[in-house]
Amino acid sequence: MPEFPPAWTRVLPSSLRRARVYRQHHGRLPPWGEPRTFTEKLHRRITRDRRPLLVPTCDKLAMKDHFTRRAPGLLRVPETYWAGTDVTELAGVDLPDRWVLKPNHSCRRVVVGEGRPDVADLAARTAGWVAERYWRKSEEWAYRCARPGLLVEEHVGEPGESPADLKVLVFDGVPRLVGVHTGRHGEHRARLYSAGWEPLPWTWGYPPGPDVPRPAELPELLGAAAAVATGFDMLRVDLYRHDGQLWAGELTPYPGAGLARLEPGLDGLLGEWWTLPAEVRGCPPSRRRRDVGAVT
Repeated sequence: MPEFPPAWTRVLPSSLRRARVYRQHHGRLPPWGEPRTFTEKLHRRITRDRRPLLVPTCDKLAMKDHFTRRAPGLLRVPETYWAGTDVTELAGVDLPDRWVLKPNHSCRRVVVGEGRPDVADLAARTAGWVAERYWRKSEEWAYRCARPGLLVEEHVGEPGESPADLKVLVFDGVPRLVGVHTGRHGEHRARLYSAGWEPLPWTWGYPPGPDVPRPAELPELLGAAAAVATGFDMLRVDLYRHDGQLWAGELTPYPGAGLARLEPGLDGLLGEWWTLPAEVRGCPPSRRRRDVGAVT
Protein backbone atom coordinates (compact mmCIF):
# COMPACT_ATOMS: atom_id res chain seq x y z
CA MET A 1 0.00 0.00 0.00
CA PRO A 2 1.51 3.37 -0.99
CA GLU A 3 2.42 5.88 1.69
CA PHE A 4 1.31 9.42 1.10
CA PRO A 5 3.21 12.60 2.03
CA PRO A 6 2.79 14.44 5.36
CA ALA A 7 0.36 17.35 5.55
CA TRP A 8 3.09 20.04 5.56
CA THR A 9 3.99 19.22 1.96
CA ARG A 10 0.62 20.63 0.82
CA VAL A 11 2.27 24.06 0.68
CA LEU A 12 4.20 22.78 -2.36
CA PRO A 13 2.69 22.82 -5.87
CA SER A 14 0.99 19.51 -6.64
CA SER A 15 3.52 18.64 -9.36
CA LEU A 16 6.39 19.01 -6.88
CA ARG A 17 4.54 16.97 -4.25
CA ARG A 18 4.03 14.14 -6.71
CA ALA A 19 7.64 14.28 -7.87
CA ARG A 20 8.79 14.07 -4.27
CA VAL A 21 6.57 11.06 -3.53
CA TYR A 22 7.55 9.40 -6.81
CA ARG A 23 11.23 9.65 -5.87
CA GLN A 24 10.56 8.22 -2.41
CA HIS A 25 8.86 5.14 -3.89
CA HIS A 26 10.89 4.60 -7.07
CA GLY A 27 14.30 5.92 -6.04
CA ARG A 28 14.45 8.45 -8.87
CA LEU A 29 12.70 11.56 -10.06
CA PRO A 30 10.05 11.19 -12.77
CA PRO A 31 11.28 12.02 -16.27
CA TRP A 32 10.90 15.54 -17.54
CA GLY A 33 10.75 14.36 -21.13
CA GLU A 34 8.59 11.65 -22.65
CA PRO A 35 7.74 8.85 -20.17
CA ARG A 36 8.46 5.28 -21.21
CA THR A 37 7.65 2.86 -18.38
CA PHE A 38 4.19 2.14 -16.96
CA THR A 39 4.87 3.90 -13.66
CA GLU A 40 6.30 6.92 -15.49
CA LYS A 41 3.17 7.12 -17.64
CA LEU A 42 0.95 6.76 -14.58
CA HIS A 43 2.78 9.70 -13.04
CA ARG A 44 2.21 11.72 -16.20
CA ARG A 45 -1.50 10.85 -16.19
CA ILE A 46 -1.82 11.83 -12.54
CA THR A 47 -0.07 15.17 -12.97
CA ARG A 48 -1.44 16.24 -16.37
CA ASP A 49 -4.46 14.25 -17.53
CA ARG A 50 -7.66 16.18 -16.81
CA ARG A 51 -9.96 14.65 -19.42
CA PRO A 52 -13.63 14.26 -18.42
CA LEU A 53 -13.28 10.64 -19.57
CA LEU A 54 -11.60 9.81 -16.26
CA VAL A 55 -14.22 11.40 -13.99
CA PRO A 56 -16.56 8.38 -13.52
CA THR A 57 -13.67 5.99 -12.86
CA CYS A 58 -13.18 7.16 -9.26
CA ASP A 59 -16.82 7.60 -8.21
CA LYS A 60 -18.18 4.20 -7.17
CA LEU A 61 -21.81 4.95 -7.98
CA ALA A 62 -20.78 6.30 -11.38
CA MET A 63 -18.69 3.15 -11.91
CA LYS A 64 -21.80 1.03 -11.45
CA ASP A 65 -23.63 3.05 -14.09
CA HIS A 66 -20.62 2.72 -16.39
CA PHE A 67 -20.53 -1.07 -16.02
CA THR A 68 -24.27 -1.28 -16.67
CA ARG A 69 -24.13 0.85 -19.81
CA ARG A 70 -20.98 -0.59 -21.33
CA ALA A 71 -21.43 -4.31 -20.64
CA PRO A 72 -25.17 -5.06 -20.48
CA GLY A 73 -25.78 -8.76 -20.08
CA LEU A 74 -22.07 -9.55 -19.81
CA LEU A 75 -21.73 -9.24 -16.05
CA ARG A 76 -23.68 -8.60 -12.88
CA VAL A 77 -23.34 -5.33 -11.01
CA PRO A 78 -23.66 -5.61 -7.21
CA GLU A 79 -26.93 -4.10 -6.03
CA THR A 80 -26.79 -0.82 -4.13
CA TYR A 81 -28.98 -0.98 -1.01
CA TRP A 82 -28.34 2.57 0.25
CA ALA A 83 -26.31 5.67 -0.55
CA GLY A 84 -25.98 8.81 1.53
CA THR A 85 -23.85 10.66 4.06
CA ASP A 86 -25.50 9.74 7.39
CA VAL A 87 -25.22 6.07 8.35
CA THR A 88 -27.93 6.46 11.00
CA GLU A 89 -30.37 6.29 8.07
CA LEU A 90 -29.50 2.59 7.84
CA ALA A 91 -31.64 1.97 10.92
CA GLY A 92 -34.63 2.09 8.61
CA VAL A 93 -33.13 0.14 5.70
CA ASP A 94 -33.93 -3.55 5.28
CA LEU A 95 -30.49 -5.06 4.66
CA PRO A 96 -29.73 -8.68 3.74
CA ASP A 97 -27.69 -11.13 5.78
CA ARG A 98 -24.42 -9.82 4.33
CA TRP A 99 -23.50 -6.42 2.94
CA VAL A 100 -20.53 -4.12 2.33
CA LEU A 101 -20.18 -0.42 3.18
CA LYS A 102 -17.68 1.75 1.28
CA PRO A 103 -16.97 5.44 0.72
CA ASN A 104 -18.04 6.59 -2.73
CA HIS A 105 -15.11 8.95 -3.22
CA SER A 106 -12.03 7.15 -1.91
CA CYS A 107 -10.55 3.68 -1.58
CA ARG A 108 -8.97 1.25 0.90
CA ARG A 109 -11.85 1.70 3.38
CA VAL A 110 -14.52 -0.97 3.80
CA VAL A 111 -16.85 -2.45 6.40
CA VAL A 112 -18.29 -5.93 5.85
CA GLY A 113 -21.47 -6.30 7.85
CA GLU A 114 -24.25 -8.76 8.58
CA GLY A 115 -27.96 -8.11 9.04
CA ARG A 116 -29.25 -4.96 10.74
CA PRO A 117 -26.30 -2.81 11.80
CA ASP A 118 -25.68 -1.08 15.10
CA VAL A 119 -25.79 2.39 13.56
CA ALA A 120 -24.05 4.06 16.51
CA ASP A 121 -21.14 1.63 16.22
CA LEU A 122 -21.10 2.01 12.44
CA ALA A 123 -21.06 5.79 12.75
CA ALA A 124 -18.05 5.55 15.06
CA ARG A 125 -16.22 3.16 12.70
CA THR A 126 -16.79 5.40 9.69
CA ALA A 127 -16.23 8.75 11.41
CA GLY A 128 -14.47 11.16 9.07
CA TRP A 129 -15.00 9.05 5.95
CA VAL A 130 -17.41 11.44 4.25
CA ALA A 131 -15.30 14.51 5.00
CA GLU A 132 -12.06 12.84 3.89
CA ARG A 133 -10.49 14.42 0.83
CA TYR A 134 -8.61 11.43 -0.45
CA TRP A 135 -7.40 13.25 -3.55
CA ARG A 136 -5.39 15.63 -1.38
CA LYS A 137 -3.27 12.71 -0.20
CA SER A 138 -2.93 10.84 -3.47
CA GLU A 139 -3.03 13.76 -5.98
CA GLU A 140 -5.21 11.47 -8.16
CA TRP A 141 -7.30 14.11 -9.90
CA ALA A 142 -10.37 12.02 -10.79
CA TYR A 143 -11.02 11.35 -7.09
CA ARG A 144 -11.43 15.10 -6.67
CA CYS A 145 -14.46 14.89 -8.97
CA ALA A 146 -16.14 12.04 -7.04
CA ARG A 147 -19.22 12.80 -4.92
CA PRO A 148 -18.43 12.55 -1.17
CA GLY A 149 -20.61 9.95 0.50
CA LEU A 150 -21.09 6.35 1.51
CA LEU A 151 -22.83 3.39 -0.06
CA VAL A 152 -23.95 -0.05 1.06
CA GLU A 153 -23.94 -2.74 -1.58
CA GLU A 154 -24.41 -6.44 -2.14
CA HIS A 155 -21.72 -8.73 -0.73
CA VAL A 156 -20.11 -10.93 -3.37
CA GLY A 157 -18.72 -14.26 -2.19
CA GLU A 158 -19.23 -16.80 0.54
CA PRO A 159 -19.59 -15.73 4.19
CA GLY A 160 -16.24 -14.62 5.56
CA GLU A 161 -14.55 -14.90 2.16
CA SER A 162 -13.88 -12.75 -0.87
CA PRO A 163 -13.56 -14.26 -4.35
CA ALA A 164 -10.34 -13.79 -6.29
CA ASP A 165 -10.03 -10.31 -7.72
CA LEU A 166 -9.45 -10.48 -11.49
CA LYS A 167 -7.70 -7.27 -12.49
CA VAL A 168 -7.65 -6.86 -16.28
CA LEU A 169 -5.37 -4.22 -17.78
CA VAL A 170 -6.83 -2.94 -21.04
CA PHE A 171 -4.87 -0.77 -23.47
CA ASP A 172 -6.73 0.97 -26.31
CA GLY A 173 -9.55 -1.56 -26.01
CA VAL A 174 -7.26 -4.62 -25.98
CA PRO A 175 -7.02 -6.72 -22.77
CA ARG A 176 -3.33 -7.49 -22.27
CA LEU A 177 -2.88 -8.78 -18.74
CA VAL A 178 -4.99 -10.46 -16.07
CA GLY A 179 -3.87 -10.30 -12.45
CA VAL A 180 -5.40 -12.89 -10.12
CA HIS A 181 -5.30 -11.38 -6.63
CA THR A 182 -6.15 -13.44 -3.56
CA GLY A 183 -6.16 -12.73 0.18
CA ARG A 184 -6.82 -9.02 -0.37
CA HIS A 185 -7.96 -8.55 3.25
CA GLY A 186 -5.19 -10.72 4.69
CA GLU A 187 -2.05 -12.05 3.01
CA HIS A 188 -2.34 -10.42 -0.39
CA ARG A 189 -0.89 -12.56 -3.19
CA ALA A 190 -0.91 -12.21 -6.97
CA ARG A 191 -0.35 -14.26 -10.11
CA LEU A 192 -0.20 -12.60 -13.53
CA TYR A 193 -1.30 -14.05 -16.85
CA SER A 194 -1.34 -12.88 -20.44
CA ALA A 195 -4.66 -12.54 -22.24
CA GLY A 196 -4.03 -16.05 -23.60
CA TRP A 197 -3.52 -17.28 -20.00
CA GLU A 198 0.21 -17.88 -20.31
CA PRO A 199 1.76 -17.39 -16.84
CA LEU A 200 4.01 -14.35 -16.57
CA PRO A 201 7.17 -14.19 -14.42
CA TRP A 202 6.05 -11.20 -12.31
CA THR A 203 3.70 -10.64 -9.37
CA TRP A 204 3.29 -6.81 -9.23
CA GLY A 205 5.46 -6.85 -6.12
CA TYR A 206 3.22 -9.19 -4.10
CA PRO A 207 4.13 -12.67 -2.89
CA PRO A 208 3.26 -15.17 -5.64
CA GLY A 209 -0.23 -16.60 -5.49
CA PRO A 210 -1.33 -20.11 -6.45
CA ASP A 211 -1.46 -21.24 -10.06
CA VAL A 212 -4.92 -20.84 -11.53
CA PRO A 213 -6.27 -23.02 -14.36
CA ARG A 214 -7.41 -21.22 -17.50
CA PRO A 215 -11.01 -20.13 -16.81
CA ALA A 216 -13.59 -21.69 -19.11
CA GLU A 217 -15.22 -18.27 -19.39
CA LEU A 218 -11.98 -16.44 -20.28
CA PRO A 219 -13.41 -15.07 -23.57
CA GLU A 220 -16.39 -13.64 -21.68
CA LEU A 221 -14.07 -12.13 -19.04
CA LEU A 222 -11.88 -10.44 -21.63
CA GLY A 223 -14.86 -9.34 -23.70
CA ALA A 224 -16.52 -7.68 -20.73
CA ALA A 225 -13.29 -5.90 -19.75
CA ALA A 226 -12.78 -4.67 -23.31
CA ALA A 227 -16.36 -3.38 -23.51
CA VAL A 228 -16.04 -1.52 -20.22
CA ALA A 229 -12.68 0.04 -21.20
CA THR A 230 -13.72 1.16 -24.69
CA GLY A 231 -12.38 4.64 -25.41
CA PHE A 232 -9.66 4.58 -22.75
CA ASP A 233 -5.96 4.49 -23.61
CA MET A 234 -5.45 2.50 -20.38
CA LEU A 235 -7.88 1.30 -17.76
CA ARG A 236 -7.81 -1.49 -15.22
CA VAL A 237 -11.13 -3.30 -14.97
CA ASP A 238 -11.61 -5.32 -11.77
CA LEU A 239 -13.99 -8.27 -12.01
CA TYR A 240 -14.97 -11.32 -9.92
CA ARG A 241 -16.17 -14.84 -10.62
CA HIS A 242 -18.69 -16.18 -8.13
CA ASP A 243 -21.53 -18.67 -8.22
CA GLY A 244 -21.14 -19.23 -11.94
CA GLN A 245 -21.38 -15.53 -12.75
CA LEU A 246 -19.05 -12.71 -13.72
CA TRP A 247 -19.40 -9.72 -11.40
CA ALA A 248 -18.40 -6.08 -11.78
CA GLY A 249 -15.83 -4.82 -9.32
CA GLU A 250 -14.25 -1.40 -9.79
CA LEU A 251 -12.48 0.73 -12.38
CA THR A 252 -8.93 1.90 -11.76
CA PRO A 253 -7.28 4.64 -13.84
CA TYR A 254 -4.36 4.90 -11.38
CA PRO A 255 -3.24 1.36 -10.41
CA GLY A 256 -1.32 1.49 -7.14
CA ALA A 257 -1.61 5.30 -7.19
CA GLY A 258 1.36 5.15 -9.57
CA LEU A 259 3.61 4.34 -6.61
CA ALA A 260 3.79 0.52 -6.63
CA ARG A 261 7.34 -0.68 -7.31
CA LEU A 262 6.82 -3.03 -10.24
CA GLU A 263 9.44 -5.46 -11.44
CA PRO A 264 11.50 -3.65 -14.12
CA GLY A 265 10.54 -6.12 -16.85
CA LEU A 266 6.84 -5.70 -16.11
CA ASP A 267 7.13 -1.93 -15.80
CA GLY A 268 8.80 -1.77 -19.20
CA LEU A 269 6.41 -4.15 -20.95
CA LEU A 270 3.29 -2.36 -19.72
CA GLY A 271 4.86 0.93 -20.73
CA GLU A 272 5.34 -0.39 -24.28
CA TRP A 273 1.66 -1.33 -24.47
CA TRP A 274 0.43 2.08 -23.29
CA THR A 275 0.28 5.00 -25.72
CA LEU A 276 -0.56 8.19 -23.86
CA PRO A 277 -2.55 10.87 -25.70
CA ALA A 278 -0.25 13.46 -27.24
CA GLU A 279 -1.57 16.24 -25.02
CA VAL A 280 -0.71 14.22 -21.91
CA ARG A 281 2.51 12.67 -23.14
CA GLY A 282 4.48 15.70 -24.34
CA CYS A 283 6.96 17.64 -22.26
CA PRO A 284 6.89 21.48 -22.06
CA PRO A 285 8.08 23.18 -25.30
CA SER A 286 11.03 24.92 -23.61
CA ARG A 287 12.41 21.58 -22.41
CA ARG A 288 11.81 19.96 -25.82
CA ARG A 289 14.03 22.60 -27.42
CA ARG A 290 16.83 21.94 -24.93
CA ASP A 291 16.54 18.18 -25.47
CA VAL A 292 16.77 18.55 -29.26
CA GLY A 293 19.70 20.90 -28.96
CA ALA A 294 21.59 18.37 -26.84
CA VAL A 295 21.46 15.64 -29.50
CA THR A 296 24.75 15.11 -31.31
